[in-house]
Amino acid sequence: MKATYSIALIAAAGLLALSAPAQASKMDVFIVSSARDSYVFINYLQNDDIRIESKDGAVTLTGIISEEFHRSLAEVTMTDIPGVRSVDNRLEVKDAPPTANSDAWFRNKVKATLLFHRSVNGKTTEVDVKDGIVTLRGNAATQSQKELTTEYAKDVDGILEVKNEMTVSVAPEKPARSVKEKIDDVSVAALVRMALVLHHSTNSLYTTVAVRRGVVTVGGRARTAAEKETVTRLVKDVNGVRKVKNLMTIEPS
Repeated sequence: MKATYSIALIAAAGLLALSAPAQASKMDVFIVSSARDSYVFINYLQNDDIRIESKDGAVTLTGIISEEFHRSLAEVTMTDIPGVRSVDNRLEVKDAPPTANSDAWFRNKVKATLLFHRSVNGKTTEVDVKDGIVTLRGNAATQSQKELTTEYAKDVDGILEVKNEMTVSVAPEKPARSVKEKIDDVSVAALVRMALVLHHSTNSLYTTVAVRRGVVTVGGRARTAAEKETVTRLVKDVNGVRKVKNLMTIEPS
């Protein structure tokens, strides 16, 4: 009996030893596939050569990206995937990134800011910057959309002036495909965080972001009620957001 019992213990120990790495492997496969299948990677990073490796939840990102802000976007997307413990971001920009505060640098920031909001045409709006002055060209569906594009561009830190030469379309446009129900929560959280960082009105505020089925809960601190309202307004317009619950506290003056 003792021999039989010992053999059974050894066999059980062997099964446990084999099952632990297998379980970790399943988790790592889930992490990589979740990133690849996310709205952010499919719609914003599809032209980048990004390799994702995960070992027991420790993620390493390597490869070549086309835009500097894609580094942050890829990293912030990974951090919200269940099972991720850390992210080692080794992504490199294809071309040398523009010098900070140069016209090219400001142009990239304006383009990135417009991309995350559904009420403006970030993908088709032409952005030129000269000596800190932004010129916008392209088509807007309505006068309100044109004005909102100006507002978002003005809110980029360091922009001195915005000249909006966009044309308001006369012909009725086909209604845009609703993305509210189609964007995964991990991507919504990433887009919200990026939007808050890119906007001058909110980039210095301490905020926390949680998303469940497109409902965004924002926590943290604001200096005034107006700042808190600005956060709500900006988050509401981010792609994929269905509703905003703003639980930020207002710091006493």
